Amino acid sequence: MKSLTKTDFEFPNQKEVYKGKVRDVYFIGDDYLVMIASDRISAFDHILPAGIPYKGQVLNQVATHFLKATEDIVPNWLIDVPDPNVAIGYRCEPIRIEMVIRGYLTGHAWREYKAGKRVLCGVEMPEGMNENDPFPTPIITPSTKAVEGHDEDISREELLKQGYATEEIYAQLEEYTHKLYQRGVEMAKERGLILVDTKYEFGMKDGKIMLMDEIHTPDSSRYFYLEGYEERQANKEPQRQLSKEFVRQWLIENNFQGLEGQKMPVIPEDFIQLITARYIELYEKITGGKFEKADTTNIEERIVENTVKSLSRL
Repeated sequence: MKSLTKTDFEFPNQKEVYKGKVRDVYFIGDDYLVMIASDRISAFDHILPAGIPYKGQVLNQVATHFLKATEDIVPNWLIDVPDPNVAIGYRCEPIRIEMVIRGYLTGHAWREYKAGKRVLCGVEMPEGMNENDPFPTPIITPSTKAVEGHDEDISREELLKQGYATEEIYAQLEEYTHKLYQRGVEMAKERGLILVDTKYEFGMKDGKIMLMDEIHTPDSSRYFYLEGYEERQANKEPQRQLSKEFVRQWLIENNFQGLEGQKMPVIPEDFIQLITARYIELYEKITGGKFEKADTTNIEERIVENTVKSLSRL
């Protein structure tokens, strides 16, 4: 199984390239972009040294599934998906905010709560909660979207004060975030899952807010299995989940949380295969469809051929 860990393409009318932790974005002219989902995986804001076969395909196809299922809520950037790892869409001016929404006390929120904090991003969290308990209502805990380095937790008040968005635009982002999350929760429930928390990114195009990037993928979201959730909570047992959290936990167990002086552990082959299996499991579970592994013999050639063909039609 080959994995796509780096890209170096030259598409027609290409102006610039942005290489993120997982996705590489090729800007085409002034109006379009090609987003390539690589097989890189990141945790604690660090890219792991090994690629995860088929991960990019899973991310791209799950994101497409949800973008199409939510376009009645908010317009999004997607135009075409010419290749398993590629999406082509409109170029937007990014709003440098990650709209993180949490329905349950887990992950980063739980780590803060466990450390004694009861306010996260200016939002109060109730006393007496246990790990993985649901919040009375979902909370939005935004973070700044860093061009480089770490994203930072920030309150609504501080975002507005620092000029990340106007009050009117931020209020619209909050409304979209709640509606998108509710749709995701409903779709997950139909598939026997709980959408625990997730994040959304937005941009501006022609003066209007547009949903960008991926949504409801295992890289941006956390899912629990619905069956057995209540029983596990009652017994204070860990929840069965489909997300990247198990990768983070493995890294923590191997003494890595992205802190200064810590060395990234070597990822064993059997763990890489496990991550691939988990990603495919999530795809099939969340979409209800069978995952069709793309031919990875010549991933780069396949991507170029399919992408150039699609761009010629724009």
